[in-house]
Amino acid sequence: MEPVFWEWWQHLPSRIDPVLFSLGGFQLRYYGLMYIVAFAITYGLLIYRTRRDGFDYTPEMVQDLMVWLIVGTILGGRLGYVLFYDPAYFMRHPWKIFLPVDFSQGFRFVGISGMSYHGGMLGVILAAILFGRRRRIAFWEIADFVAPAVPLGYTFGRIGNFVNGELFGRATTVAWGMYFPLDPSGQLRHPSQLYEAFGEGLLCFLLLWCLRNGRLLRGTLLGLYLVGYGLVRFGIEYFRQPDAHLMFVLGPWTMGQVLCGLMVVLGIVVALVGRQARRLSPA
Repeated sequence: MEPVFWEWWQHLPSRIDPVLFSLGGFQLRYYGLMYIVAFAITYGLLIYRTRRDGFDYTPEMVQDLMVWLIVGTILGGRLGYVLFYDPAYFMRHPWKIFLPVDFSQGFRFVGISGMSYHGGMLGVILAAILFGRRRRIAFWEIADFVAPAVPLGYTFGRIGNFVNGELFGRATTVAWGMYFPLDPSGQLRHPSQLYEAFGEGLLCFLLLWCLRNGRLLRGTLLGLYLVGYGLVRFGIEYFRQPDAHLMFVLGPWTMGQVLCGLMVVLGIVVALVGRQARRLSPA
């Protein structure tokens, strides 16, 4: 029975149709649906915090904040991919940065392929700063309000990557490895998307959610998030297949690891800066 299970498990990606439904040239993929689920869960957790954790924000204010964060995520994620992962290509094809259709073989909806987590993170930080200025709320307060709720959304984002069959791991011989249809080599590979869903998503969420009401200095939750995510992602990158056009950019490190290293440094700086602020006073 055991060999039968591993046979089923290893070929699971080929049994999953990433397309939820098609209408002409338009396709709705589960990946896009996972983004919607991620934003919805983040919104629900933020509403929960306004009712249980002493944040005096109205539902309308949280909805407004979510709009800013969603725009920051999408714009930052896309521009981050362009700048960090393939600037030369998009310098030659700038219209492809945001154009979701392809005219090379008639009219075909192809969506926008390529998002950078680190770009999305920077976009969210900028959106939070702008929202805070508009509402006259300190950035550190918004950061500590949002940080514990964000990681759980990544769980669904990485599941979306898995269903899409993209961002798979390096070749392996472990029994829980998988064959991915988009892998031209047909090798058994680490399901690194699932590693990330657990580590970057669920694990980081549980840590921050448990600490959210502790007597922490302002900015500490944001600092913990940056350091925690950066370290977990840095480690998982050793199991994830590097981008084919980049491979290793600094010795044995991938672009993701370089960016995560900078993220950890930023998190430490944020935590140190937070020591100058007053302590949170949860209700």
